[in-house]
Parts: sequence; structure tokens; C-alpha cells
Amino acid sequence: MQAKLEQRFFLLMLVLVSLAFGWVLEPFWGSIFWACAITVIFYPVQRLLLGWIGDRPNTAALLTLVMCVLVVVLPVLAISTAFIQEGALFYDKIKSGEINPAEFIETIRQAFPAFTELLNRFGIETGELRERVSSAAVEASRMLAKEALAIGQNTFGFVLDLCLMLYLAFFLLREGHHLVELMVKALPLGDQRERLLFAKFAEVTRATVKGNLVVAVVQGALGGFIFWLLELPAPVLWGVVMAFLSLLPAVGAALVWAPVSLYLYGTGEWVVGSILLAYGALVIGLADNILRPLLVGRDTKLPDYLVLFSTLGGLSLMGINGFVLGPMVAALFLAFWQIFMEEFNP
Repeated sequence: MQAKLEQRFFLLMLVLVSLAFGWVLEPFWGSIFWACAITVIFYPVQRLLLGWIGDRPNTAALLTLVMCVLVVVLPVLAISTAFIQEGALFYDKIKSGEINPAEFIETIRQAFPAFTELLNRFGIETGELRERVSSAAVEASRMLAKEALAIGQNTFGFVLDLCLMLYLAFFLLREGHHLVELMVKALPLGDQRERLLFAKFAEVTRATVKGNLVVAVVQGALGGFIFWLLELPAPVLWGVVMAFLSLLPAVGAALVWAPVSLYLYGTGEWVVGSILLAYGALVIGLADNILRPLLVGRDTKLPDYLVLFSTLGGLSLMGINGFVLGPMVAALFLAFWQIFMEEFNP
């Protein structure tokens, strides 16, 4: 009786201490999460380097981290800086009246009266839509301007988070295999099940981050290129917006290039509008339809519809981290049910 009581009390204290430790680390969850994601993605590179240079884990981890910084971190920082700068400039143009989002909707409404009637049938008033689009554009551009100011004022905090992420990623790359073995030994789920779940975690993380980021970069680059080629304003801004929107399967970048095409038709720019529409549907759209199933759906072994819903749900609940965590939860859900059907309900 005494031994059982001590065991239960110890388990209770173990849970409480673990929760307290998680609460202490809460301010750094973003850095920890992306350090884990970087480790999972670049771990094959680490193993390859170890095969080349021999048993020198510190050197291999450092070289892998340098490669990650050059290939991923620095380009993302450069694009983010240009994006915020163009967003702040876009806000200034809206504030000065040089760009009027309400006029954009009004031009489309006058050029396509049938489109207006269709919206009215669904109970959408174009006047109300015009006001909403205008206020949303002002709010989004204002947020970008504030973000630029906040980043300038909180440069130390941003650099600290980045350094913590890279610092942790170095140790995870160096000690990742041993940490996984330690967790397999500690968790009471059965070694075979735990290895299956860890493998699924690595598989889904690698596929979603690598796949979604590749699709986002490709669609954003293609969108920004056509905006620059057609001499449309702020190609970097809209290219990055299309890259972010491409995280939403099926719709994504079309939320930018399709309305712009309609606006160009409404202003009489038929040739430019047709080029943008054809390029968006055939080039940008095909990039999503071809690359995403190959890089995400195939590697995660998740149906396309489950990838879509889990990504949308993850983004709505957890923000930008949700595009990885959503499909990961879905994959672990299927893995747990697969184990249950095979072992408990054959």
C-alpha cells in the first residue's frame, strides 16, 4: 500500500514538474519548434557529412548549420525585409490617396455588372464589400508599417530568438539520435510504437516544411516575376503575399492574381490582364497542382483533402506554425488509430 501510494505521488509530481518546465519554456516555444523542424529537415545532411569527414559530430553539425543559414535563414530574412519595406511604402501610398482600394472594387463593379448581380444574389452588397476591402487594405498595410517599426525597435529580441533557434538546432543535430533513444527509453508506450511515432513525426515535419516552403517559394517567385514583368506595382510585396497565401492548398495565390486580372480588364488593359490570367492559371496554378501532391501528400501519405483541412485548421488555431503542426496532428492521429486497429482490435 505504501509503495503504491509513493508511486502515484511520484507520478503526480512528475506530471506537475513537466508542466512547470513547459510553462517556463513557453516564451521560447517558437524558437524550439523551428529548431526541431530545422533538425529534422537537415538531419540527412548531417548524416551525409559524418560519412564524409568521419566521427566528428561537432564539425558536421556546424557545417550543417552553416548550410542551413546560407540556404534558408539569410534568404528568408532578405525577402522579409524587402516585404516589410514595400508594405510600409504601400501603406504610405494608401494614406496619401495615391492608391485607393475602394476604387479598385468600383472599377471591377462597373466593368462586370453581371458579377455584381451574382454577388447581390448571394446577399453581398458591393458597397459594403468595397468598404470592407478598403478598410482591410488599410489595416493590413498599417500592420506592416507597425511591424517594420516593431522589428526596428525589437531587433535585439528578434536576433536573440534567432540565435537561440540556431544554438538549439546545433545541439539537436549533434545529439538528435541520442535524444530520440533517450525518449524511447523514457516513454511508456512500447519501444516499437514510439519509434513508429517518432518516424511519423520526422516524416510529416520534413514533408510539410520542405514541401510547403518549396511550393510557397516557387509560387511567390513566379507571381512576383510576372508582376515585375508586367510593371505592376510592388512585385516583391505581392510575391511574398502570394507565397504566404500558397500555404492554403487549392486557392492560395489566386486570391491575388485573379482580382488583379479582373481589375486590369476593368481598366481596359485587356492584353496585360489576359497575360496575367493565363500565367496565373497555367503556370502558378500548375506549380501548386503538381508540386504539392508530390512533395506533401505523397511523403506524408495523407489524402489531399486531409492535408487541406488539417493545414487550414492548424493555421487558424496556431498561426504560421500551424501549417506544419496541423498535418502533423493529422498524421499522428492516423498513426495512433493504425496501432489501435492492429494491436487492440485486429
